[in-house]
Amino acid sequence: MKIIIAIDSFKGCLTSHEAGEAAAEGVRAACPDALADVLTVSDGGEGMLDAFTAALGGSQIEVCVHDAMMRPVTASYGLSGDTAIVEVAQACGLTMVEPEVRNAVKATSYGVGEIVADAILHGCSSLLVGLGGTATTDGGMGMLRALTDKLCPGGNFDDIKHRLSGLKVVLATDVENPLCGNDGAARVFGPQKGATADDVILLDKRLMKFAEMSARHFGYDRSAEPGAGAAGGLGYAFMQYLGGRCSAGADLLFDFLHFDDIIKGADLLITGEGSADRQTLMGKLPFKAMTRARRAGVDALLIAGRVSDKSSLISAGFTDAVCINPDGISLDEAMKKDVAKRNIMQTVKVYLIHNS
Repeated sequence: MKIIIAIDSFKGCLTSHEAGEAAAEGVRAACPDALADVLTVSDGGEGMLDAFTAALGGSQIEVCVHDAMMRPVTASYGLSGDTAIVEVAQACGLTMVEPEVRNAVKATSYGVGEIVADAILHGCSSLLVGLGGTATTDGGMGMLRALTDKLCPGGNFDDIKHRLSGLKVVLATDVENPLCGNDGAARVFGPQKGATADDVILLDKRLMKFAEMSARHFGYDRSAEPGAGAAGGLGYAFMQYLGGRCSAGADLLFDFLHFDDIIKGADLLITGEGSADRQTLMGKLPFKAMTRARRAGVDALLIAGRVSDKSSLISAGFTDAVCINPDGISLDEAMKKDVAKRNIMQTVKVYLIHNS
């Protein structure tokens, strides 16, 4: 029996690799002779750096940068040939900032620019950028400031344009929001980052003004394009200033992994995420994995820490959708790493024993 395991991270609890290995333990417990192939996966958000660096056979290097509150931190990015793999949350991730310290208005993407500048100084001519999980809503202004400071101290963006003209930028994200307005970065994602109602209004106006000034300067405007609102507007800055293009992160990774070849001849795909519901069907990684598996004639089991709208998930093509947590367990208990690993292992083991 051949089982492919491609589980997204359980945010704040398990990485993709940890969740996958726990599922593999369940496979081995139920079917000792089965081959369990664990893939480290991400759609561009949390865990993107590890997943894409592994898929591209690259290595990671560390660099000293600043977090969203301009505190010194050590971040990593990947290198594969002349391609840099950048997970923006490594520099300005929301989970890096303690709740009592978060400030949605002051949070900056400066550290992302420091990572990108370091990659350029290392000779990289291509960027693969994972957008997601940021504490920022600055439209990438901080990132652009850091790029300028590092590549031309005391200058402005026009002074470094020639160094960026040949740069190829691919943005991995499943976010399709524009930069501004009711569906924009501030209004949709700002409250998740601690923005008050007044903060949201201020941030949206700030983003709108930035986009208007940028459009006048360049003669074109990419603020309304899908993905511009990703990662607090970093999507917009990469598109408007660096010529970036968006790509569905999961599809991009699966292509790098040659997933369509890997899934051939498998007996089952096990995929999952922290919380599964109708939003899973809006292009999230488990849905993308299931779609490719079904195309190859392979059943797909979905596991998650929370499952709702199960009938919709089954109708969409999942063979089953199973919650790993027993009834009555508290959120605090369920979020413990060892508990989550054990529950994943037990869920997979029981499912396979009952369905083999």
